[in-house]
Parts: sequence; structure tokens; C-alpha cells
Amino acid sequence: MTITYTAEVATCRGFGCFLKLLLRWRGSIYKLVWLDLVTFLSIYYTLNLIYRFVLDEEQKNYFDGLVIYFNSYANLIPLSFVLGFYVSMVMTRWWDQYLTIPLPFSISVLVSANIHGQDEGGRLMRRTIVRYVCLCITMVFINISPRVKRRFPTLQQLVEAGLLTENERAIIANMNERFPRPSKHWMPIVWAASIVTRARKEGRIRDDFAVKSMIDELNKVRLKCGILSEYDTISIPLVYTQVVTIAVYSYCFATIMGSQWRDYDDEINGFSIPLNFPFFATLQFFFYMGWLKVAEVLINPFGKDDEDFEVNWMVDRNLQETYMIVDFMHDEHPELVKDQYWDQVFPSELPYTEETKEFREQPPKSSTADIEVQKTPSKTSVDIKTVGTRSLIL
Repeated sequence: MTITYTAEVATCRGFGCFLKLLLRWRGSIYKLVWLDLVTFLSIYYTLNLIYRFVLDEEQKNYFDGLVIYFNSYANLIPLSFVLGFYVSMVMTRWWDQYLTIPLPFSISVLVSANIHGQDEGGRLMRRTIVRYVCLCITMVFINISPRVKRRFPTLQQLVEAGLLTENERAIIANMNERFPRPSKHWMPIVWAASIVTRARKEGRIRDDFAVKSMIDELNKVRLKCGILSEYDTISIPLVYTQVVTIAVYSYCFATIMGSQWRDYDDEINGFSIPLNFPFFATLQFFFYMGWLKVAEVLINPFGKDDEDFEVNWMVDRNLQETYMIVDFMHDEHPELVKDQYWDQVFPSELPYTEETKEFREQPPKSSTADIEVQKTPSKTSVDIKTVGTRSLIL
């Protein structure tokens, strides 16, 4: 479920608007990184204890050489560039997938406005078309989301939920037996298009343009469903994901070795800290590993992470609101009355309450509104040559 915090930062005043968000646990970077951070510090202190209490002088010298080596060459790993570009790609893919999720509301409005008839036949056509659209979207969610798959593991659960009838389930099951490989999520869209054509033949749709508009909207739903399926089957190339993962973990291991506190450091600084805390190394690990965890969470937004999309809620909302549009609200609207600005055509300003008068705002100015230009009379010179009885103005 997506974690929402926009209401808490709607107004930025005072010191540290985002600091209030740092104490959150659900959906936080701490929840993602803490286990890796514990592992990082455990390995660090294990090596530190071995160095101080197990190794002899000769082995300590060899260990010191390794620390210097890792500390000198760890920065040769181009981690910021590789990881930053990868996370940017994942974020773009995540947002594009959200925008691609098909919504059944445009086709519901078209169906309600163009398929006429208050009888049982007209109502049945309108409800069946939007049900088929919702069924198509749900079947795609079943293919790409583990949560929806567990909710509807078989076609029978779709029948129990009211998205399928027994006859329709038998048709899809028969198609799955004959052609098991391709997904059949597009079949309800074909059925819906057939009902639109039938409604036109029966005169429930009054013009061909309305038919074309509904067919086009059905095709948009089908197209978006197909794109979502392609996002699920075509991932970011595995080699890139492997390169980024190897880069992050190798850099973290190099940081563990390169940040080890040695006896030589104690002598230079003039004091001894038996088990020092690698503060800046921990910060580096936290930021880079957190960046990688962001990519891991967002690369598939239809899973069970805190920031994944609420697909089960979308399934419920789609069917509820589409039925409301095409049935409950069909041919129903408030009584037509004159609005309060009928005589003055439009209001000069909408009213404010006493509590909101301070929020009254002036209309925005353009960037050149305050520039004053000196007004000078225009001068034009006209040369007139008379040729015979004709005047040519040049």
C-alpha cells in the first residue's frame, strides 16, 4: 500500500519540514536497510576484534596493508553514476506503470450517455459492458500481482465475486484448454464490443459516432492492459541489475576493510579506542544501500511492498463506481435551475469565510507586467512616385 504523507507537508513553515517524517517506520528506509546495516556492522566489528585480539604483529602488518589498499582503491568503483542512473530508470518505469493502469470510468460515462433505454434490456447491456471491462482489468491484475492472484486463484473465485457468470467461465476455461499459453484477458473486451454493435442494431445507440467512440475507448483499455502485461514480462535487462548489485555490495565490502581502525591510527591520534564506531563508513553504506533498496522496492509496483499499488482496492472500486455510473446514475441529474450569477453572467469574486479571508490572493502577474515602455509617436516615411495617372506607394 502506498504510504501517503503529503498532508503533513502541505505547508512548509519553520525549521525542517521533512524532519517530522524521519520518525516514521512503515515505508521508511530504516525498515528496508536495518538488516543489511546490522550485517555490515557485524562484519566490521568481527574483523576489528580479530585484528586486535587474534592476529600477531606480522599478521597485523599484513592486515594494515589490506586496509590501505582497500581504502585507496574503493573509490575507483563508479558507484554514484551506475546506481544513480539505474534508480532513475526504475523510478521512471514505476511512474509509467502507474499511468498505464487502465481505468473503466471513461467508457462507463460513454455507455451511460449513449446506450439508451430504461427497460431491462438497456440496463442489462450497460451493466454487462462495464462488467466485462472490469473483468479484463482484473484478469490482468491476476497475471501481474501476487496479491490479486491469491485473492482470485481460479476462475471460480471470479464467479463468486460477480465478475463472471458460469457460462462465461466455461467459455474462458474451454479457450484455456485449447490455447493454454496466451492470456485471455482480452476476451471480455471482444464481448463488450459485440454488445455495443448489438445495441446499435437494436436502435439503443442513435448514431455511428457514438459506436466509434465506445469502441475506441474499449481499445484503449485493451491497449493499456497489454502494456501492463508487457511491463510484467519484459524487465530491465538482468545484466544491468546484476552490475548495480555487484557494484553496491563490492563497494560496501571495500568500505568495511578500508575503514578499519588500526593500532597505527591510535598512535598518530594519541588516544586509543578499542572498538571505534565507523561513523562516515556507516553513512556511506546507509545511503548507497538505501538507494539500491529503493530500486528493489519500486522495480515491481504490483507486489507486497509498502510502496506498491493498492490493486485489490482498485478491483473493488472499479466495479462499484462503474455500476453506479451506468445504472444508479443513468439518466439522472439534478433539476435545471438558474444559478445565482445568472443575471450578472459571471462573479467578480467568490466569497470567503471569516476564517479564510487571509487566504485571499491577487491574480498572478506576467513577467513583463511592471515594465514601462516609453510611448513615442510613430513615424513612417512614404515615397510616392507618380507615373502617369497612377501613384505607386513604396
